[in-house]
Amino acid sequence: MSDLDLTSDIVELTTSLVNIPSVSHHEAELADAVERALAPLAHLELTRIGDNIIARTTLGRPERVVIAGHLDTVPPADNMTARLEGEMLYGIGACDMKGGVAVALALAARAVNPNHDVTFVFYAAEEVEDSFNGLAQVLREAPELLAADFAILMEPSDAGIEAGCQGSMRVNVTTRGKRAHSARSWVGDNAIHHSAQVLQTLIDYQPRTVDIDGLGYREGLSAVRVSGGIAGNVIPDECVVTVNYRYAPDRSPAQAEAHVRELFAAYEVEVTDNAPPALPGLNRPAAKAFVAAVGVEPRPKFGWTDVARFSAIGVPAVNFGPGDPLLAHASDEHVPVAHLRSTLAALTTWLGIDAV
Repeated sequence: MSDLDLTSDIVELTTSLVNIPSVSHHEAELADAVERALAPLAHLELTRIGDNIIARTTLGRPERVVIAGHLDTVPPADNMTARLEGEMLYGIGACDMKGGVAVALALAARAVNPNHDVTFVFYAAEEVEDSFNGLAQVLREAPELLAADFAILMEPSDAGIEAGCQGSMRVNVTTRGKRAHSARSWVGDNAIHHSAQVLQTLIDYQPRTVDIDGLGYREGLSAVRVSGGIAGNVIPDECVVTVNYRYAPDRSPAQAEAHVRELFAAYEVEVTDNAPPALPGLNRPAAKAFVAAVGVEPRPKFGWTDVARFSAIGVPAVNFGPGDPLLAHASDEHVPVAHLRSTLAALTTWLGIDAV
């Protein structure tokens, strides 16, 4: 049984978290350790739903903020054990996102009298299929626990603020033809050749850049897979181009779908996935105070994170956590010690709690 000392140095706490295995669907040991560490803290109201731990202050402050982080990691790549080399802490999940979870846990232990009410959420299954997502489970079973004025996801963001997130949609665009023997190709109609028109549409496409709260969200429309053909001597009668559309937060999922269907109106279009975007909400008082406390210029989030779940329930959210997101899931995954200390210090200042 592993125990966590929430009053230890942030590097030591992160090390302890890395050393508790928590590959997706196997978060119970870490969830148990988090629950045991938080349970004695009288200033927190604790709830467990599956392997998701929610700890809330109930001080009657005029605003409530959520600070959330996922407990799970991808499978390890010979990096199960944390190791400190100079100013870098290596190990599975150090960047994505046990460094961020450590910061949140350290804050939770000390949030006796914060200037906002705070809901700390530690959830399971972020790295796998959406149907297993722990944050989504809490929203289904106890949505009142996630009601707030502002939310922070401790996703790695180079210790800077990445506001909102893009929507992400995948569609299959199908071209049809007529099958024939390739020795008599003129008898058939090559579906793969027809896909050239789809690809040319993508080549010619001019993506928008949309300004929201002073942030420029650049869209993208890209082919990510082409599949067709059944044998080396057969003219194919079907070709499928899979297209990924990353769209700005000013578009709803329905509007994004309508846009793509209009672009490919001459073809069969099947939507296989459409994850909604999140507005940055930097005009909210809590968000403004947070940006001022961190002291850096926010950047748009190019990618999708669970901030979108908060946006969907009317809670503006940002990504703010230690670590370079490009190192997430890498075999040499690591987090700078400086990021751990700076994110903890910024959130401590913002929440007006005792310095650590």
